[in-house]
This record gives sequence, C-alpha cells and structure tokens, in this order.
Amino acid sequence: MTQHPTPDERRPANRGPKAAAGNRAALVTAAREVYAEHGLDAPLSLIARRAGVGQGVLYRHFPDREAMAAAILEENVVEIERAAAAEGATLAGVLGVLTWHQAQSAAFIGLLHAPGAFGRFHSHGFSRSLGERVERALRESLPEGHRLGAQDARDLMLAVAMVSGAVTGATAEEREQRALDAWRLLGIEVGPVRPFEG
Repeated sequence: MTQHPTPDERRPANRGPKAAAGNRAALVTAAREVYAEHGLDAPLSLIARRAGVGQGVLYRHFPDREAMAAAILEENVVEIERAAAAEGATLAGVLGVLTWHQAQSAAFIGLLHAPGAFGRFHSHGFSRSLGERVERALRESLPEGHRLGAQDARDLMLAVAMVSGAVTGATAEEREQRALDAWRLLGIEVGPVRPFEG
C-alpha cells in the first residue's frame, strides 16, 4: 500500500520565478556573512545552506565564485554612491557608510587598499572601476577647500587606503574601532558607522 505524505509533510511549493529576487537577496546576505567569517575562499555550498536554497539556485544567480564576490562588492559601492547622493549628504556621513563596509568586508578592504589588486577582476578593469566610483562618491561629499582635496588629488584615496590598511581584528567591532582610530589620527570626522538607509 502506498502512503501519501500528510499536508504537513509535503515539500513547500516551488514558487518558480517569483522566488528569484528573494533567493538572490538571501544569497547576497548569506555571502556577506560567510565571507566575513571565512573569507572569499569559503565554500559556495556553505553560502547556499546559509541562504536556505540549493546549490542549483546559487549557480543560477552566480555562475562562479567571482560573480558572487563581484555582486557583493558592487552592492557595497552602490550604497556608498547612494549615501553621497542623498539630500544633505556630508563627508562624515559618507565616511560612516564607507567605514561600516570596511569593518564588514575583507574583500572591500582589499579593493580600497590597493585599487586594481583584487586580482580576479583586474583583467576586466572591475576593481579599478569600483575604486574610481568610491573615489567619485567621496569627492562629491568633500566640502570646498577640505584638506583631503585641497593639496593633491591623490590625498583622498591615500587616506582611505591608509585606514583600510589599519582595519584588522577578529570581529567587525574590532575592525570598526581600528578604522575609527585611524580616521581620528588623520584628523578626519566620521559620522555614525552603519549601512546606508535611504
């Protein structure tokens, strides 16, 4: 005799294409967490499990490790651009968002510390493009005559690279404190350290 599963035992209905955006968002969130804990070489299967999806779903959205990392770095940069473009944006506020990303992402630190050095993307100009976009967003936030823009066009990103080089520690809280200490030593005010909410 064949036993049929009771309604409580049945697998959830396949939502198909309707689930795509939610699955992608869950994968990006999971990848941020996993990369923060284990670095960019963490198994993609761990990301899929953390997101609550199968590996097939992960590969539909991100065909390889580089695509996953690129999506996360792109989102980091977009948040900084949005913070800079927000009404009433200040350099301190944008630096707060930048610092939050520095504390959360080793890959992002690598991108800022040595633009062009995020090797997997170097041949495509990917890291250079992202670094330039971060610089543009920060420059848009610089007040007229600010010392990071007044003397030498390279000073702004040199300061960002110096702070990125100081961001070390086992936890996001430790990395955030190191970044804030470095900005303080440079005499630069940083607003609340948080993701952009706007």
